[in-house]
Formats: sequence, C-alpha cells, structure tokens
Amino acid sequence: MANVVDTKLYDILGVSPSSTENDSRRCLCFVLQAYRKLAKEYHPDKNPNAGDKVRALKMSRCIFKEISFAYEVLTNPEKKELYDRYGEQGLREGGGGGPGMDDIFSHIFGGGLFNFMGGQGSRTRNGGRRRGEDMVHPLKVSLEDLYNGKTTKLQLSKNVLCSTCNGQGGKMGSVQKCTACRGRGMRIMMRQLAPGMMQQMTSVCTDCNGEGEVISEKDRCKKCEGKKVVKEVKILEVHVDKGMRHGQKIAFGGEADQAPGVEPGDIVLVLQGKEHETFKREGNDLSMTYKIGLVEALCGFQFMLKHLDGRQIVVKYPAGKVIEPGSVRVVRGEGMPQYRNPFEKGDLYIKFDVQFPENNWISPEKLAELEDMLPSRSEAPIITGDTEEVDLQEYDNSQGSSSGRREAYNDSSDEEGGHHGPGVQCAHQ
Repeated sequence: MANVVDTKLYDILGVSPSSTENDSRRCLCFVLQAYRKLAKEYHPDKNPNAGDKVRALKMSRCIFKEISFAYEVLTNPEKKELYDRYGEQGLREGGGGGPGMDDIFSHIFGGGLFNFMGGQGSRTRNGGRRRGEDMVHPLKVSLEDLYNGKTTKLQLSKNVLCSTCNGQGGKMGSVQKCTACRGRGMRIMMRQLAPGMMQQMTSVCTDCNGEGEVISEKDRCKKCEGKKVVKEVKILEVHVDKGMRHGQKIAFGGEADQAPGVEPGDIVLVLQGKEHETFKREGNDLSMTYKIGLVEALCGFQFMLKHLDGRQIVVKYPAGKVIEPGSVRVVRGEGMPQYRNPFEKGDLYIKFDVQFPENNWISPEKLAELEDMLPSRSEAPIITGDTEEVDLQEYDNSQGSSSGRREAYNDSSDEEGGHHGPGVQCAHQ
C-alpha cells in the first residue's frame, strides 16, 4: 500500500491508495449505475408525492457531494499527491478544494447533476466556468427620482482582458506553469517546532505572486505588462423606475471585472435614498407634517402643496370641522407610485401641528365675546371647607426643577461640611 496519511477519499470510492486514475473512474461509474436506479425510483415524474421529490433531491446532494470531491482529487495527479502527503488539511490550505458536484457531472456526462436526473437544477453559467465576484456600488437618489423615475449615466472603472495579448499576458506559448508551487499559487512548508512536533504552513508563492504561472520578462505583453488585464472606463446607462425603493438593486449582468478563464460577475447598483425636507416615505405611502393656526383648526382652511412631480395641489378642509392638535388626515391616491405599476399609487397622510396664539393676543372685551361663541365651560367645582389658592406659572425647562436645585444644594453642603446638615462645618481643634 502506498504511504499516505489519509485514506478517506479512497474508501469513499472503494479503491486502494495505489490505484490508478482509470480504477477511480471505473469505480465511480459503478456508483453512478446504482444512483441511476435510485433516481428512477424516486424521480418526481414517477412519484408525484412532494415528499418523494424532496427525498430524491436530498439523497442526491448527500451522496454525490463526497463522491464528486473524491473523484476530482484522486483523478488529478497534483491534488492526489498533495492529499497523499498532507491529507484533506493540505487540500484546504493548498487551495485544492474541489468544484461543486454539478461541475463533476458536467465533465463526465456533458450535463449537470440535475440534468442527469431530468430536472431543471441551477448551473453555473457557460457550462460550469468559474464566476468572478460582483462589483457593488451605491447610487444616491432623491425621493423625486423614485417618484418620477430617472435615467442617468454612471462612469465606472473596471478590468478588461488585454486586447493585445488576448488575456495571455505575453506571446503565445510563453506562459509557463510555476515550478516552485506546481501551478497552485501556494507553497506548503513543514517546520519542526520540537522533536516529533511539526507545523504545516502555507504561503503565497513568491515566484508567481500566487498566480501559478510565470512569464519571462522578454515575452511579457507591453500593454498589460503581463497582468493579462487592463483598466477601462465603462459608462452605464441606469434606469431608475418609478416606485423603486431605498436598498433596491439594479444589476448589469456580466459587466464586472474580467479575468482569464473566469466569467465576469455583475455590476450591482444599490439605491441609496436621500431624506426629503417635506415628505417621508412609508412603503407606497407618503407622510408629512403641516402647521396651522388655531383659527384654521376651528374655521377650516386651504393651502397649496407642491408635490414630488412638480404639481401644485390645493388641500381644502371645510369650516366647522375641527382639526385637533396632532390629528392626521389622508389624501387618497397621492402617495408613491407602485413599482412596475405606476398608475396605482399609495396615499398621502398629513399630520397637523396646531399653533396656539401667544399671551395677551386679545383684549378682555373680545375674550368675553369669544367665550360666548365657544362651547360652554364645564361647571366650576363647589368649594367647601378650608382651601388654598395657587397660581400656574411659566415653566423654563433650562432651569430644571426645584427638587433638582435642592439636591444640588445638599450635595455641595455635604462636600464642604461633611454630613452634619446644610451649612454646618466641623470644628477643628
């Protein structure tokens, strides 16, 4: 038996550590034949019961997750050598994690695992190519933009494949696998900490800067300097639809950074709504606060309101209907347009802040006339026995309460004279 530190992946496929690549392939085919039988037995078309469908999907993921990984490692000479020497830890630290099980089945059968089952399972784009990361950018928009919709242009800088070398980094055939790291981009080193105690360390290969490939100086592309990509300014035309919301995303598929052998990710714009001085959005509704005087609250009013689309709206409230301080009234159909259904709108809610007049705003004679017009007072209480009259005074919040001043006085006294009472000091002999 070969000298290996871990036999788990060999045991999964039922082969010995000294097996060849063909043995691993043949063993996997036997497993796949058994799977075909189970897949037919629990196929959703033959078992309409939802429980059987879920069972089939869960079974397939559980079985083939480990089988696919074992197959990918043991049929790759470099990863097999890394696994034999350092086990699964060496694969993880050396960047040898295998692809998803859908990629393995695409390699063997020309289709994904769920296509093999007859389903419509999701797959990575372009037959399993590794996909690059998305580029996420915030896009600030006003409430007017979200109400009316907006088209704007956004300028971004991104990496694109070098057109001079077609993303090769140099002349055709000049790119060579790094011999120091064997194309992995990482080096694994063993360091002895003490007798019988070893530490495994991984680091980025300095010869290839972690790329796994090297290009001689004379063969490097002059335009990209061997980096394979160059910077390019991209101008995107962004359409903000009516009714969109804060935090909503607008994606441009495949417009992110390019790299050799990698499918570009998406450019994703995240809408960042700015606060409005008048309106506040709550779902598809708008709310605002409006100040009115006492006469308006009692005798009716009308005022002009400029909406988010520039329209001048006259808001009326009839005389005789009282507006209480802090009360809310609604204007139907004047809220935000619904996303992808802009002809349907939410409502506008107006909260009224009633401003009362200042002191001495009316003469005593007029005050008596006003009292005659207002609803009558409640009956005065009947006073019996000993009573004491007090007056209400204006309260200034900055001065604090009398209890607070008293506590402050007591505290300062304690500091000066101990705990013998206010204003009393200890006698020193």
